[in-house]
Order: sequence, then C-alpha cells, then structure tokens
Amino acid sequence: MHLKLQITEGMAAVDAAEWDALTGDMPLLSHAFLSALETSGSVGGDTGWQPSHMLVLDDGKLAGAMPLYIKSHSYGEYVFDWAWAEAYARSGLRYYPKLLSAIPFTPITSQRLLGSRPEIQGLMLAALTQIMNEQQLSSAHVLFPDNDSADALNQAGWLKRDGVQFRWENENFQDFDAFLNVLSHDKRKKIRQERNKIAASGIVCKQVKGADITPEQWAFFYRCYKNTYFEHHSSPYLTPAFFEQIGRAMPQNILLILAYADNEAVAAALNIYHQTTLYGRYWGALSYVPNLHFELCYYQAQEFCISENIAYFEGGAQGEHKLARGFKPRPTCSYHKIAHPQFARAIEDFVRRESEGVDAYTDELEQRAPFKVKLE
Repeated sequence: MHLKLQITEGMAAVDAAEWDALTGDMPLLSHAFLSALETSGSVGGDTGWQPSHMLVLDDGKLAGAMPLYIKSHSYGEYVFDWAWAEAYARSGLRYYPKLLSAIPFTPITSQRLLGSRPEIQGLMLAALTQIMNEQQLSSAHVLFPDNDSADALNQAGWLKRDGVQFRWENENFQDFDAFLNVLSHDKRKKIRQERNKIAASGIVCKQVKGADITPEQWAFFYRCYKNTYFEHHSSPYLTPAFFEQIGRAMPQNILLILAYADNEAVAAALNIYHQTTLYGRYWGALSYVPNLHFELCYYQAQEFCISENIAYFEGGAQGEHKLARGFKPRPTCSYHKIAHPQFARAIEDFVRRESEGVDAYTDELEQRAPFKVKLE
C-alpha cells in the first residue's frame, strides 16, 4: 500500500468513475452534482466557497476523498457559527477563512470521509488539522457526517455539535390514505382539509421526472426559486446553469413538481432522489396560494415516495411544521476543531450547553408526535 494525499482545486481533476465508486448512489455527493456547482459558478470564484477537495491515492487509484472548501463566510451551511465569528472579531482575531467539509447549500447527512478503510480516514483527518495549522486558519468543520464518518471524528477527538432535523418514513404504505391512517385524528383531518382546499381552488399538480423536464419547465422553476430569495431580500446561491447541468447529467435523480392554476404554472418544487431516499431541496412560487407549500413540498413528495417505494423523505433543515405532516425528529451532528486554545475551550462549553437544549427540544418534539397512540 502506497498512500498519497493530494488537494485539488476542482472536481474536473478527479476521475468521475473513481469518485462515484466511493460515494455509492448518493446523488448529492456525486461527481456530477459537485462538478455542476463548480462549473456553473455557484461555488468557486468570488462566492466564498473555494474548492480544495482532499484525495487519497493508493498506487495511483483513488481510495479516499473528502469534499472540502476554504470558506470566507458562513452562508449556505445550515450549522450556524456566526456567534463564534463575532467573538473572534471582538477579540481582534480573524475567523475567516476557515476549512469546511460539506455539500454546499445542502444540509443532508451523508459520508464525509469517503472510503471506509480506517487508515485512510485517519490520514484525511490528520491532514485537515495539518492544513488548518499550516495555513493559519481559525478552524476546521465537518458538517452532517454519517455514522461512519462521525465515529472516525469522535475517535480523533473532534468537538461534536448536536442538531435535529425531520424525516418522513414510508412504512410500506399502499397509498396516501394508508399513511394518513397512522396519524392522530386531528392531524389526519387537518391534512385532508388542506388538500381539499387546494383541489377546490383549481390547483392541479404535476410530477415530472428529470428526463421529461422541458427547458421551459426548468426556466419556470428557476423563476420560482429566484423569487423565493427575492421575497426574503436575498440573492439565490445557485445559478440557472447549475440546474441545467444537473438536469443533463443526473436526470434519473431528479423530480420536479409543478402546480398549475388555469393551466398556468404558479409554483414548483425540486427534489433529488435515489433508490432509498428523496431529498426535498428547492421550492418557490410566483404568487401566494394558501396551503400550496404543504401540498407541493410535502404531500406530493410523500405520494411519490409511496408510489416509487422510497423508504425515506428528508425534509431538510428546520421546520417544526413538518412534525404535523408526519415527519419525525432525528439527530444530526457536526464536528469542529478550533485552532485557538482559549476559544476552543469556550466553544466546547457553549456546545455542551447547547446540546442539553437540543436534547430537551427533541424530547418536546417527540411528545408532540402526530401519530396515533398505540395501546400496549
């Protein structure tokens, strides 16, 4: 075994087949997805996301990897460390740039240390610390790792930060009514009322798989996506070229759901999926229609999972309203290494106290579960 570690400034330098052999069928980690972020200008350049992917070669063949970025801000991460940056600034210290392993703009739990061999994972984690120290970066962060990556980070002594998200589970439901039947009466009634109001308003929804999405539908989706950001006085992270590229490169993983009123499209939701999981990603509307967000982003996606026998629907970051739609809270985590010893101790104390709050919040969510009470 002859291991060699490299840092590359873009996915173009990485063999797609070798990368995807490490990621399995996870579409959001695929070479196509990460490449589209770069070539479309959604990351790189002056976006504050500088690709610095870590590669481990074994006799010239890719045996391990890590999606890695040098960040000059904390936007698009969904694990919030703005207060840490402010504390650094008040002390006259520089928090940015920092080192980040994550999928840009994507709060999805998945592999971060690609390659299961412990010696390769250990090499990559040691290299992260070395890069942080050599480049005098404030910190290194690994966001939303899966259990295997988290175990390696734990063993390496990284600081764990707890979080919570919401996931819907398909219990082999035969149809949407079978799903509703596991909910409590009031939740079941509320969902039916919401869906009935959408139907009564004349809204018609259409599910379109990636290969069947037309250029006009992609263009409409982007209008909706961009409008959502503008309504929140912000600018979209992702460019039109990004969506065009993933539409061409990975159509088998894309589901677009469109809403029509009087044969005119009014809203759209884009999902990424594979055999076991659907990931709710982007949504937008050109005009407000009551309950349309729930219909397009949750109920239509749940129906798709049922029809396609997909086990899980990941709803993304935040959103307690997902609980009433049949989602369950599930733990997430991130791992952090802080270069400054004093700040490392302070942040460790903060994270410990925050974790207690997350535990209490999760307990509260579980007590508010929308399901029927099962009699012993």
